[in-house]
Amino acid sequence: MKEADFYNVLDAEKGIVQCFLCSHRCKIKEGRRGLCQVRENQDGRLMSLVYGRLVSENVDPIEKKPLFHFLPASLSYSISTVGCNFRCLHCQNYEISQYPRLHGGSIVGAGRIPAEVVKAAQDYRCKSISYTYVEPTIFMEFAYDTALLAHEAGIKNVFVSNGYTTPEATKKIAPYLDGNNIDLKAFTEKFYHEVCGAKLAPVLDTIRLMKELGVWVEVTTLIIPEWNDSHQELRNIAKFIAGIDPDIPWHVTRFHPTYKMTDRSATPTSTVKRARDIGLDEGLNYVYTGNIPGLQGENTFCPSCGNTVIERTGFMASARKLDKGACGFCEHSLAGVFDDTKMKS
Repeated sequence: MKEADFYNVLDAEKGIVQCFLCSHRCKIKEGRRGLCQVRENQDGRLMSLVYGRLVSENVDPIEKKPLFHFLPASLSYSISTVGCNFRCLHCQNYEISQYPRLHGGSIVGAGRIPAEVVKAAQDYRCKSISYTYVEPTIFMEFAYDTALLAHEAGIKNVFVSNGYTTPEATKKIAPYLDGNNIDLKAFTEKFYHEVCGAKLAPVLDTIRLMKELGVWVEVTTLIIPEWNDSHQELRNIAKFIAGIDPDIPWHVTRFHPTYKMTDRSATPTSTVKRARDIGLDEGLNYVYTGNIPGLQGENTFCPSCGNTVIERTGFMASARKLDKGACGFCEHSLAGVFDDTKMKS
């Protein structure tokens, strides 16, 4: 437990504080918690209940995040606490994201300090640390302290986020954050309100701000039948991304029924393919299909000459020809974060 950053005392006499870590900006009474269920007002001080309480630690391929233009074919040390500031009906990690809600407010997790996480990343030869599985904003204090040490050690930092971080928190973490895959779950307030318990506008603002601050951004949209799969909605998402930067990769992925959303079937492959076509038609240079292994849409094509420079199957990536981020056929520089590694088939 640690005193939280990003809060103000609203009423000292009544002991009310306001958190401004995420865009819910919860006003929290004495003894109560924010919507994330992991930040609690104790005697007028907001405390993070999950500082150093890791519930998951794994070595993942960076492609699993998914990040396709960020140190491809490298490993990322992935960590998470319990809790989340969204309540998505289709959450695939609900066992940990909703753990406090499902277990009477209980907080679990193994005790860790930032230096231990960095050391583990080094031991496993990971080029990055990913703060993932739940919304990393809710354990920002631990993520920030870890990111500082990782930065000093030459290890990059990655968020896999719902994009609900406030501008204040975004600006603090951005100098030490190298990559961020942000879910743009839909393009309607109805979806965000009814499915996630949130609003759309703050997510759009975060995508813009992360890009402005120099963080490498990729965007993911999980396509859910009859919720966000209309031609117009997918086109609106693609237009928004392209309006910021056509080099932002867009991952359009297949939904599978889970948690509280088992009332519809998995997304048809044709819908995912259509979404990719829409993205390319709107001028995006890199659009990828996900959760359907074997589709051509997993590969990276050079936007200049059209040749395949990175081939993928699931989370495994290999290259036909990529030299330090440049196409090995025409020498066009691909957008992304690449090291000095030459990838060849």
